[in-house]
Amino acid sequence: MPSLRDSVITVGTFDGVHLGHRAVLDFLMETARRREGKSTLVTFDPHPRVVVRGATIPLLTTIEERVKHSKEWGLDRFIVIPFTKEFAAVEAEIFVDEILLGKLGMSQIVIGHDHSFGRGGRGNEALLRKLSETRGFDVNSIPAELDSESAVSSSRIRHLIEQTGQVRDAAKLLGYYYGFDTLVVKGSARGKKLGFPTANLDLANSDKIIPLVGVYAVKVYLSNFDDPLYGMMNIGVRPTFDESVLTMEVHIIDYPTSEDLYNRQLRVEFVERLRGEQKFAGIDSLVAQLKLDKERCTQLFVG
Repeated sequence: MPSLRDSVITVGTFDGVHLGHRAVLDFLMETARRREGKSTLVTFDPHPRVVVRGATIPLLTTIEERVKHSKEWGLDRFIVIPFTKEFAAVEAEIFVDEILLGKLGMSQIVIGHDHSFGRGGRGNEALLRKLSETRGFDVNSIPAELDSESAVSSSRIRHLIEQTGQVRDAAKLLGYYYGFDTLVVKGSARGKKLGFPTANLDLANSDKIIPLVGVYAVKVYLSNFDDPLYGMMNIGVRPTFDESVLTMEVHIIDYPTSEDLYNRQLRVEFVERLRGEQKFAGIDSLVAQLKLDKERCTQLFVG
């Protein structure tokens, strides 16, 4: 990590970089502007709870997505520290002295009232204020209303996406459509036989939240297209065919069937949940519903 100077820092995971977080980042950037410093977000990868508790943490955003959203918002610096068991054992004073001051050139830290860091969570606002008396940096508290809004938004967004499928409401809190990048893998090719060819998406390596099962209107981004394509995505176990393995597949509306998407990366963004997963009496009723789903998608995107 190269040594930096004049950093006005906040520390946290900032998963989602949603509108609640952005209020905090606005406060950070305004504080940095007044000091003629550099607004700097320090975060960790993987999520600390993955290492400390061995927990699985489905994410709203990857590190790459967080960097993108933070830069778009106007943040000067985004610093990622690898979080390991060894790092989790580092005392708070050492983290401040060697990393925040020594490497990042911290002149001021912006911290939430209940934020903690370092071994055993000893690093908090009280400790920082004590250290600042001899280390020559300033401490600024994030206003309580901004701090609480940030925490509430994260849990609510996860609930909307994962538990209720209300992706449009989640987008209002995120400030953008929830989505992820994934690889197209081989499927059963059943969709093509039904007149709705689909790209089957890889679930194996995703650390991100998977929305509630159902059918969604989505935007699809391919590397060779400047503008998004539109599609309908099914997340579920294909109960009509008595299957039980969770899959994700997207039918891209008006995409040429001659184009082979296997092994290509694409990005999917969730716009609206059209309906829940259903088991149909037969192929004809399934196809009839797919036609209605496609019509709804077309009306949603084209009008």
